[in-house]
Amino acid sequence: MEWLESLTFIQRGVIAGVVIGFVSPILGAFLLVRRITIISEALSHITLTGIAAGIFMSQAIAFVSFLNPLYMGFLFSLIGSLLIEKLRQWYKHFEELAIPIILSTGVGLSAILMSASGSATTEWYNYLFGSIITVSLADLSFIIITALLAIAIMSFMYKEFLVISFDQEFASVSGVPVKRMNILFSVLIALVISMAMKVVGILLVGAMITLPVAASIQIAKSFRQILLLGIVFGQVSMIGGIISSYYLNVATGGMVVVVSILLLMLAMGIKKLQHA
Repeated sequence: MEWLESLTFIQRGVIAGVVIGFVSPILGAFLLVRRITIISEALSHITLTGIAAGIFMSQAIAFVSFLNPLYMGFLFSLIGSLLIEKLRQWYKHFEELAIPIILSTGVGLSAILMSASGSATTEWYNYLFGSIITVSLADLSFIIITALLAIAIMSFMYKEFLVISFDQEFASVSGVPVKRMNILFSVLIALVISMAMKVVGILLVGAMITLPVAASIQIAKSFRQILLLGIVFGQVSMIGGIISSYYLNVATGGMVVVVSILLLMLAMGIKKLQHA
């Protein structure tokens, strides 16, 4: 851990961005196949509720003043992902209702807690749109640990996640514990969203999960290529966005999204040329 302590604030931000740019597109590829990429938007808003709750608690309760809001963000994201899975089972014929229910709940509770906490506007701006200069040592440690955990889960359960993503009924008949795998996948989503929001921002974390994959699917010919190209596009988007935001003095998340959109347009152009 000594090398982490010796890093400058810029180095911490760049390392955090590289880690996020690697993990997010992998999750995005599975969400794409499941056709539920919009779930990242709902969980990012409920994560904001957790952060707001963490800040409010640290101000109101003395013995939890040390609490890192990211931990509360992860907890709320996890609860939100599990609730979405439960609501999808509850509304069997209207599964898409689960996402707007959680999204609306997150927005409403966030508004209440943010107004009650009385924190500075700048602090909320950084959480909403991301900032590389606010990544602390504790934040970087949290991002690295959650990334390693997410990669471990996806590596060991890759085949199960893949089968369930393409055909849940076939997976169930084949003996795959679909219900448990879906719960584990919910935990995975919560991990990735909670780790990405510090750099990309809560309002734009969904873009980091979906845009690199949206670009890769334009030119990829297999699911494995979608994963690999998604990681490449994710890294270019993240590094390019971080460097641009630093020199232009603008929100990190915004520049990451702009670079992602440019890459998507490039990929669409390449696909058009291939079919010309």
